[in-house]
Amino acid sequence: MSNTTANGGRRSSHVVLFAYPKQGHLSPMLQFAKRLASKGLRITFLTTTSATKSLEIDLPASYQIDLRFISDVRTEPILSLKDEHESFEAVVSKSFGDFIDGTLRSSGYDPPRFVVFDSVMPWAMDVARVRGIGSAPFFTESCVVNHILNQVYKGSFSIPPVENVAAGISIPPLPVLQTEDLPYFSYEPELVLKFMTDQFSSFKNAKWIFVNTFDQLEMKVVNWMTQKWPIKTIGPSIPSAYLDGRLKDDKTYGLNHQNLNNCKIFQWLNSKEIASVIYISFGSLVILPDKQVNELASFLKNTNLSFLWVLRESEQEKLPNNFVQQTSHKGLVVKWCCQLQVLSHKAVSCFVTHCGWNSTIEALSLGVPMVAVPQWIDQTTNAKFIADVWKVGARVKMNDKGIATKLELEASLRHVSQGYRQNEIKQNSIKLRNLAKEAMDEGGSSDKNIEQFVKELDPF
Repeated sequence: MSNTTANGGRRSSHVVLFAYPKQGHLSPMLQFAKRLASKGLRITFLTTTSATKSLEIDLPASYQIDLRFISDVRTEPILSLKDEHESFEAVVSKSFGDFIDGTLRSSGYDPPRFVVFDSVMPWAMDVARVRGIGSAPFFTESCVVNHILNQVYKGSFSIPPVENVAAGISIPPLPVLQTEDLPYFSYEPELVLKFMTDQFSSFKNAKWIFVNTFDQLEMKVVNWMTQKWPIKTIGPSIPSAYLDGRLKDDKTYGLNHQNLNNCKIFQWLNSKEIASVIYISFGSLVILPDKQVNELASFLKNTNLSFLWVLRESEQEKLPNNFVQQTSHKGLVVKWCCQLQVLSHKAVSCFVTHCGWNSTIEALSLGVPMVAVPQWIDQTTNAKFIADVWKVGARVKMNDKGIATKLELEASLRHVSQGYRQNEIKQNSIKLRNLAKEAMDEGGSSDKNIEQFVKELDPF
């Protein structure tokens, strides 16, 4: 493929970034797209039409990223999670192939030289390969979680049932883990585990494996994995304004929830004193049991601190009667917010989180201590590292029904905001915040990895 224009001028290589259509997958890949575009690559950002049902993707024109959508519309009824996974792959793999074959080439542009695909769509590698196009997976979980799940994929480790209380589980080079620290699959466990471990089928043929983390955060496991596979850390994959500040107009991911705005939230936060607000969010997918919502509400009702609670509309229906009215003097319950702006606000003291990887790495990047209330999949492992390895927060002890009670929530809040541990947690949070910035700044570990990839595609 020629790398020059018709008049002899040089043309930068064309890379397609193919994102899974969920917010937690779109956000980090959008940031990776901006980083690559800022270094001179021509980027097409591709996802499926279902992503637009509740989100608007709005990227600054200065990046010149071509935003495209392919169909994931299924005509057959979806009766189970298995149907959902199988039909998505069947429909979208065809749409993706048609996109490469037709849409790009008929537009007058060069076809893509390379594809970066979300790791949960490993079949994208085959679609690209049969068309002579190189590709690489992009992992949205931590290296620690990837390492554990890859051991499961290879058959060298099996995750024991959660009711099994093991004396200690050794998966070198990780610290000794308990069963509760391993990835947890509460809903259709066999099917979801297969979905998560199938990601690693792309390892054997990949020349590049991108992971949204940074070397200094997971040094031991990154070093371990890079001895066997071409792991390249490229994170934290969050807007540049919160890290190195080198990308122009990069203050948000570029994902906007339709018909929602932040004005009320920040007027409220601006009225609060420094470090006086608890921020609570369990992400865009978690569905909390009614009992858990009630325990959180009781905890917040009785705390002396103010609180900002992000709770989807369907989840707000689980709140106790009159909770919003009774706590309006100190609390605000909203459907959505720009989490990075909230976490960076001086009024926020700590983050009560489900420990999804995006939320975790955002809090780490902004130096905000965490109260960990993990729910499923990678969140349990992330919570272990938050509390016991990085020591930037406390993990709430769950009862025998998997509920974080008011009393345990209060105990964990005291752990991060009072006493001798408070200073240690805050200092560790600041240390990791600075290391995150260094990784993405010019010459940092993640910046070098991105630069290396760009130079291999565009060597001149």
